[in-house]
Amino acid sequence: MTALHKHPETPEYLPGNSIAALRGIRCVRLVLKLRATVFQLSHLLGALLCVLSLPALADPANFADLPPHDQVDSALDRHLAVLNARTQLQIEQVKQRKRESGEYEYTLRGGIAEDYYFTTSEGFRDWEVALERPFRLPNKMLLDNEIGVEGVTRGENVLGDARHETSRTLLRLWFNWQRERTQVTQWQQQMDILGQQAAMTEKRVKAGDAPRMELNQVTATAALAGVTLRQARLRAELAANELSRQFGAIKLPSDIPMIEPQPIPHELAYWRQTILKHNHELGWVQAEYRLQEKLAERARADRTPDPTIGVRYASQLSGSQKISGVYFSIPLSSGLRSANADSAEHTARMAADQEQALRARLDADIYTAYTQAVNNYQIWQQARDAAVALRQNAELVARAYNLGESSLGETLVARRQALEASLTENIARLDANETRYRLLLDAHQLWVDTGHPEAH
Repeated sequence: MTALHKHPETPEYLPGNSIAALRGIRCVRLVLKLRATVFQLSHLLGALLCVLSLPALADPANFADLPPHDQVDSALDRHLAVLNARTQLQIEQVKQRKRESGEYEYTLRGGIAEDYYFTTSEGFRDWEVALERPFRLPNKMLLDNEIGVEGVTRGENVLGDARHETSRTLLRLWFNWQRERTQVTQWQQQMDILGQQAAMTEKRVKAGDAPRMELNQVTATAALAGVTLRQARLRAELAANELSRQFGAIKLPSDIPMIEPQPIPHELAYWRQTILKHNHELGWVQAEYRLQEKLAERARADRTPDPTIGVRYASQLSGSQKISGVYFSIPLSSGLRSANADSAEHTARMAADQEQALRARLDADIYTAYTQAVNNYQIWQQARDAAVALRQNAELVARAYNLGESSLGETLVARRQALEASLTENIARLDANETRYRLLLDAHQLWVDTGHPEAH
């Protein structure tokens, strides 16, 4: 019988070599806990430094045509997509704890039997009890810890990507609403101008300086403008309802200042580098690839089965004989473990291919966003110059009509051209601002959420 030793942190009786093995496993667990703690601290510190190292944003006054930052944070935090992603992150954190603790548990076994000897007509009662537990090999414990860390990293990137995509949706709906409001404002101004024009024409008709047909013409034009105004109000109401429905924390103001677009600084290379550096979708795919690699490595390590170690104590011959000892068992691996390892390897290769495809798509998206922002600014400049010229021309034609030097038809045409030019200018202004903000948003220089550094 193997010599037995007592140890305060182990089962009461264990052989010396088993004690050494258990001590080694405890050391590995301690190392894992220390590594996990250091990694989490360094991860949080890195996220904080990332937020602090972002370029200093412009004065909030430069974003006066956007909703307030606190409303944006509240609206994004309450959005369903962000809530689901945050729940997914919590699930990954729970999975990490499960992998650190392991799935093995202690098993208590026991039995009782009755021995009867026919030769002596004697009966004896036997019983035994055993406590056993499978133990992960040290390399598997390290891999499980790394898999848990990568799972949390993936969850953080999923949360960041959900918040970023929701920010894009908010930005798009906000400017859709502004475009419809702009058209309402422009057509309301047109109605006011046509009302003044109708009053002037009526005076001229009464004075005999203009035929009544001109009054009918301007009245019909005002009626058509009223129809267009009602349609614009309907679209503005629907756009406001869609914005409020998805982002209830955003309070729609009655007046939004008109901010002139700004040129796009830096070249395409700067924006590509900055956006890719902070892109959560790319970080998500990269974390997924690292996770699948670790899972493949774990599957290869699992080709060597984990041993089960137990201690046993038995009483035989009605207590006349006591037996104690240690036993172990090891599963005999078959083709299943090898097949699982091969399957995990192929999954990791697929994750690597997804990263390459995503990088190609992101390069195309960044080029599109940058090109649109640059060209929309130039388009706004041209639209602004054209609108100024046409508005001045409309004023001159209106004065000429009041002096009897121009016809009503020429006046209405000039007004219509000025209105269309003003609408084009305002839509171009909103397009230029939206694409610029979209570029800043993708580069994490707009609506930075300092309250949740893992989302940035």
